[in-house]
This record gives sequence, structure tokens and C-alpha cells, in this order.
Amino acid sequence: MRVFVYEHMTAQGIGRDPDSPEHPMYREGRAMRDAVAEDFRKLPGTEVFAFADSDAPVDTYTFSDAANNADWSLVIAPEGGDTLHDLAAEVWPTSSRFLGPTADAIKLTSNKLVLADHWYNEDVPTPETWAREPAPRDPFPMVWKPRDGAGSHATFRLRSATDLRTARERLEEANHTGPMILQEYVAGTAASVAFLCGPGGYEPLLPAYQLLSDDDRFKFLGGELPLPADLAGRATKLARRAVNCVPGLVGYVGVDLVLGDAADGSRDYAIEINPRLTTSYVGLRAAAETNLAGAMLQAARGGERTPVAWKPGRFRYEPDGSVQSL
Repeated sequence: MRVFVYEHMTAQGIGRDPDSPEHPMYREGRAMRDAVAEDFRKLPGTEVFAFADSDAPVDTYTFSDAANNADWSLVIAPEGGDTLHDLAAEVWPTSSRFLGPTADAIKLTSNKLVLADHWYNEDVPTPETWAREPAPRDPFPMVWKPRDGAGSHATFRLRSATDLRTARERLEEANHTGPMILQEYVAGTAASVAFLCGPGGYEPLLPAYQLLSDDDRFKFLGGELPLPADLAGRATKLARRAVNCVPGLVGYVGVDLVLGDAADGSRDYAIEINPRLTTSYVGLRAAAETNLAGAMLQAARGGERTPVAWKPGRFRYEPDGSVQSL
């Protein structure tokens, strides 16, 4: 079996410069690529091809040729600007099976406004979301972020109307011109639940804390897992509701959540779905007795599968892929 692993930031050299504002996404992309490629290589009879870091961006022909010579193709890419969807569209006409969601599932989950409306109609708790700019009389704090962004890029918590000027200056500095959404701010514990998805259903993995910056920009600083049993139960219950109403999810997907201060979960909210591998993979693989890449393939194929087994203990993972046992 031949597996093609494509990670967009490293393959294109986007953010390779440590001074680049996109370097954090580059670093996370490299960590995910290296971790999942290593796990695929451990599977018997499996050959893995992945583009190394390069100054020369990989062109469309080279990408399609690599996919055409693989049995499976895994694409790790930001959702913004339809990047993930368009790369998946390059795989679908080839002989390779795409290890990821359908086109409709990518489109739905990549657009945070559309997903929020979908969840609202499906009675999945999620913050109120609007396709407009902040206004002086809004009930601050509010969250202002890209409609299809990734990696907390151009994301702001506005504590008052006076923060809006600074946020606009930051958007201009980042040359961000894409559509934004305004969202109710919900307080609580940031968490995530990843799933292995396929025709046989969605298997939740260990829920994790998300460690975010306290500068009102929600920058990802890593994660810790597993959550305590009470929080883990609430997180898994809500994350299941969030994915069960989204048809076409295949492979590894991550659900971001905020768990509020009500023990009954009545103040828990689903925030977004990442229809691709997320950085939580590096922590989850450290905690797993099972090869997660193999489990991902098993889920995507459908049919009977073996549940993931877990080691005892706690783990903290960093955006660069390093993992520490706690």
C-alpha cells in the first residue's frame, strides 16, 4: 500500500521564515506531517510519500502525479480560501482514495457562518453568529474572526467598542481582506474532541484541553489530555451532536468546544469543526497504544474495526510537535 501525505504550508513554503506571521501554522503543519507519516510507515507493507520542506513550491502537476500513484491521499491544509477543498478536488479524479471528507462536508464545515446556521437548525448549542461588523452598542465582549479561517488567524476578542480600531489595524497589517463574522463570546474551558470517521460511524478519541493565549487573540499554545472524567463526558456528548448532523465526514476530524461553568453542560458550546488532521494528533498518538494512522484507515474503509486503546497517564503537546508526559 502506498500513502501520499501532503501538508500544504510546508509543501508551499508558506510561513517558513520564523519572522513570518504564518510561521505558527507552518510549524504545526510540519509537526502533523511528520507525526502521521511516521505512523503510516509503521504499518506493515506501507510505503509513504510526503514532500519535504522546500523553498520551491510544489506545483499542481507534481501534487496530482503523487496522488495518482498512491492508494490513499491524506491532505493537511487550511480551510481558508477553499484551499483544503481545492486540493481535495485534485485528488478525487486520480486513482487514489481521499482520506478525508466529501466535498459537501468540507464546504459546510469550512464556512463558520454556514456551519453555525446548520447547527442552530439541528439544535446543537453554538454561539450566536452574524455576518456583519461589530457595532458600538453590541453586547461586548464579542468575537470577530474570519468566516473561513484557520489557526486563529485574524481572530479577536473585542472587550468593548474601543477594541475595534486596534482590531482593524491588525487586519490591515496582516493584509486580511476576506469576509469576517461576529460571534457571541462564551466563557469557559477551551477543549477539543477528535473523531475517526467513516461509513461505520464516528469514534471519539480522548478529549483534550486547548491551551490558548490570554491576549484576546486565541493563539494555540498546545494541549493537554485527557480531560477529567466529568468534563470528558460533557465534551464527548456535545462533540457527537456536532458531528452526527454533518454527513460525509471521513478520516480524522476535530471539534472545538467551550465547556461552561454549569456541571450539567447547559453552558457548553460547539465552536467549529476542522475537517482534517489537527495538531491534537501529536498528543493523541503519544497517549494511544493503537497506531492512530492505521485506525484512521480502518475507519475510512468501513466495516468492523478495533477500538483505539489508550495508555494511562497525562500528556501535554506543543505546537511544534513535542510531547511531554505529565
